[in-house]
Amino acid sequence: MDFASSDLGHQNAGTVVRVALEGNAANVKLMDATNYSSYQAGGRHEFYGGGYDRSPVGLTVPYSGHWFVTIDYGGLAGSGKAAVQVFPS
Repeated sequence: MDFASSDLGHQNAGTVVRVALEGNAANVKLMDATNYSSYQAGGRHEFYGGGYDRSPVGLTVPYSGHWFVTIDYGGLAGSGKAAVQVFPS
């Protein structure tokens, strides 16, 4: 699977992650380290977020831990740019 990712490192619960999308609609997923590893391997994974066609996307970290954000186009011929910002709680 082709995707872009950002390693957010350790984030506390309540931190807001803002993703600015430019280009096509995209899947934006916020995942903890365990689910990110499964996602990379093509396995089942749980995430916060989903498909978005408007920008910016705001996601809140639900619990403290190591977090990642991924951006993909769901296997479609999409392209674009994304900028990720973290706003601690």
